[in-house]
Amino acid sequence: MGYYRNPILPGFHPDPSICRVNRDYYLVTSSFEFFPGVPLFHSEDLIHWEQIGHVLTRESQLVLEKCPVSGGIWAPTIRYNKGRFYVTTTNFSHGGNFIVWTDDIDGEWSDPIWIKQKGIDPSLFFDDDGTVYFVSTYDMPDGQAIGQCIIDIETGNMLTETKIIWNGSGGKYPEGPHMFRKNGIYYLMIAEGGTEYGHMETIARSSSPWGPFIGCPRNPILTHRDTRLEEFQALGHADLVVTPEGDSWMIFHGIRTSQYMLHHLGRETMIAPVSWVEDGWPLVYGGKNITPIMEVLDIPDEKFVTKIQGPDLIESLFLDKYWSFLRNPDMKSYSLSERPGSICLIGSKVSLNDCASPTFIGRRQQHFNLQAKTIVDYLPKKDNDMAGMTIFHTNEHHYDLAIRLCNGKRVAILRKRVGDMQTESNPVVLPEEGKIILYIIAQKLEYSFFVGTEVMERVQVGTGRTQLLSTECMPMTFTGCFIGLFSEGQSKAWFEKFNYTPN
Repeated sequence: MGYYRNPILPGFHPDPSICRVNRDYYLVTSSFEFFPGVPLFHSEDLIHWEQIGHVLTRESQLVLEKCPVSGGIWAPTIRYNKGRFYVTTTNFSHGGNFIVWTDDIDGEWSDPIWIKQKGIDPSLFFDDDGTVYFVSTYDMPDGQAIGQCIIDIETGNMLTETKIIWNGSGGKYPEGPHMFRKNGIYYLMIAEGGTEYGHMETIARSSSPWGPFIGCPRNPILTHRDTRLEEFQALGHADLVVTPEGDSWMIFHGIRTSQYMLHHLGRETMIAPVSWVEDGWPLVYGGKNITPIMEVLDIPDEKFVTKIQGPDLIESLFLDKYWSFLRNPDMKSYSLSERPGSICLIGSKVSLNDCASPTFIGRRQQHFNLQAKTIVDYLPKKDNDMAGMTIFHTNEHHYDLAIRLCNGKRVAILRKRVGDMQTESNPVVLPEEGKIILYIIAQKLEYSFFVGTEVMERVQVGTGRTQLLSTECMPMTFTGCFIGLFSEGQSKAWFEKFNYTPN
């Protein structure tokens, strides 16, 4: 027997989709208003993953101007067919459903091929006869259902009208459809119940890709809607992959609550083995609940140590694939050339409070308990200038450890924005010049913010509850918290190092 840990991609990595090419596995997740779009991961064993890039790296592929919170890119699907990779997804804010492709997984992806079929959560199914089916959540006058058409994969043209092929098992919001074929039978797997605490995965099958689809008598095949809240919650939005040995695995997302009915890390990617029982239906993890420690018959060597994502030198910032901007960035606000080994963030009139693209670069918070640390060289020029480190969820929910001017003195403050309320801590006076060390210590229920220098002892500036940055304390976001660097106003801030250390 062996063991592995869930989640396999901690932090904000929702709506996972997976494909296999020989012994290599590739996985994508949603990115919403963050740029670049659609994080892309690689694994050789399904358990240990490395981010190798993004699918959408150009504004011609991903327009996020005026994208609302949790708009942008929803629910991508990755597939491989005849030497080519395809990703289909929805830009919920600009244009709808589209496909991009590449012949080189490490190279650039094409510009979008737009698909006229409406709805969200698109997926592709390549049948053995060469037919390409495009399936998505489809809006009906009285709700949602799963719609399908045949497309020309080269042009995106619809070759048939959309047909409703399944209404689901009765749960609200049937979505996230994926079709596959096993032993001559077509299976359609979808998410239902909404991506909240009633989330679930269901499945149906038919002798034809057009149906009629008959639901599994044991639906839902995956859910934690009736489990204790200290366990994983909101499991769903799944995809399937088969190993070269013929074993089936399911990837899906779920959440870890910090306390009763609250989560702030976002939806995280998890995995479980799937067996096929005598009646031809899948059984996920033997029908047991999904746990942090999963027991399976065969996994890779447990001596393998997963690398924690987090650069030491800031000069590697743009090379490390897991950093993100908010919406389409103005790259004139970022420079790696002014000081070797530093990144310069040039502020603007746009602040973290605006639903726009402030000068910000951040990485996902992946652990409840951690320390983040950066060194900044910053002399604010005007009262409205500030720069520092932030715990960011949305423009209305973020905690900012900032250096600014107060009565002509350089100080550190903790600015906390929660909904329509904003507060600032008492200022901590800093040396008139010189580099400042900023620290954020995260625990499950609280963030603590500190400043110091090489000669000044670390001083606490303030604290903030994780509760108020939780999805449930705002208008139902689909994202999670980021730890970021930012600059506002007219001044330049040079950040030398960034360390992310789980405790």
